[in-house]
Amino acid sequence: MTRDEPVVVCRSLVKVYPAATGRVQAVRGVDLELDAGTTTAVVGPSGSGKSSLLRMVASLDQPTAGTVTIAGVDLHTARPGRRARLRGRLVTHVYQRPGDNLLGHLTASQQLGRLTRRRPLVMDALRRLGIDHRAHHLPSQMSGGERQRLAFARALVLASPVVIADEPTATLDTASADAVLDAVELLAASGTTVIVATHDERILPRVDQIVTLRDGAVASITAGGTEMAVIDRSGRLQLPPGIRERFADGRAILGWDDGEGHMTVRAP
Repeated sequence: MTRDEPVVVCRSLVKVYPAATGRVQAVRGVDLELDAGTTTAVVGPSGSGKSSLLRMVASLDQPTAGTVTIAGVDLHTARPGRRARLRGRLVTHVYQRPGDNLLGHLTASQQLGRLTRRRPLVMDALRRLGIDHRAHHLPSQMSGGERQRLAFARALVLASPVVIADEPTATLDTASADAVLDAVELLAASGTTVIVATHDERILPRVDQIVTLRDGAVASITAGGTEMAVIDRSGRLQLPPGIRERFADGRAILGWDDGEGHMTVRAP
């Protein structure tokens, strides 16, 4: 991977699950590229495919079709043992419940000391995330926000290129959530790509882009306050929900204005 290439690349990603009523297509042909040092919120209603997409990016689930690479590496083509080692090096996963990210019998410094023998690195990570005063405390002696910041500190110690967080602020009050989001911004500033699946609107103003999923596909990407429709590699155009509702029969006439340099979409 060269310096200018995206860190996360999804190509025509599909995930199908067996179900009692047949097969459920949770992710439908997702194309996505995320650069180093960027923060992305993945949003959408329950059942839109957020968790399935992130589990494939993290190499926790195998795609039914398509590819996903992290830092130029396709984890899904590696043997299980090598895949686990690569995943541990390339991806740090932060779960929704703070306690799920940590070992209850280890102090904060011991949690990170398991990952490196360089104690100055451990203490620097705790300091940078504002929890160095908790170095000798067990998770049960820390607040939910402190435990989540400790979970993100693992990425600093490991120098993980990617952090995937599943609803990391869902159980936190506003002050704790703000502290966790400060940690996210600190990681991004250090070059880490952070992906957050969330329903928490407090996160949205503090990320670089918002990827909205609908029915397993990317419906739109919002960056710099502008919501953009997505054209996938097959040429399919996803319209934002508010516009899609105007085409009740599911058909539209597309046009291109060379003079204005824009496309038109109108009802038949």
